[in-house]
Amino acid sequence: MNAYYEQILLQTARQAIEEELLGKSLIDKPGLIKLFPQLDEPGAVFVTLNKNNQLRGCIGSIQPYRSLLDDIIGNAKSAAFHDPRFAPLTEKELPETTLEISILSNPEVVEYKTLKDLKKKLIPGTDGIILSSGAYRAVFLPQVWEQLPGFDLFFEHLCKKAGLPGNCLNNHPHIEKFQVTIIEES
Repeated sequence: MNAYYEQILLQTARQAIEEELLGKSLIDKPGLIKLFPQLDEPGAVFVTLNKNNQLRGCIGSIQPYRSLLDDIIGNAKSAAFHDPRFAPLTEKELPETTLEISILSNPEVVEYKTLKDLKKKLIPGTDGIILSSGAYRAVFLPQVWEQLPGFDLFFEHLCKKAGLPGNCLNNHPHIEKFQVTIIEES
């Protein structure tokens, strides 16, 4: 991925938020697709907003279900205005907010028999994890390993995020892994 393309993706995410704040259209979708046809291909991204190095919003898609361009635009707006953990982003906050886009690979099922087996099949810091058990589901991006180092701590928090007990791995939940390409504002 070249730097110009990465800059366009970040600019598009920021413009999507500005569109909502200003109530006017800023993104030339046909022009972007003409310049970068891959933006019209299915894609899944998470858009993360940080303010003063603190999380300010994060929303994303696990599986591709719309174009990469539409996923970036939709998830940028959702992260800014619809993350239930935060009040909607204000116009005043936007200049102090940095954006990060994580483009996800297609998730792959991790077949495992024991916790030891599972540990061998995951790479902390590289693999993002989707954990599901019945109607319960949660996702951690690979970046979360930085805040929750160590297999046990990482999965305890992921289980709890899913609404399950912290030791839910004992019940052999369904595990999928994925990787991300991270693009971030400096």
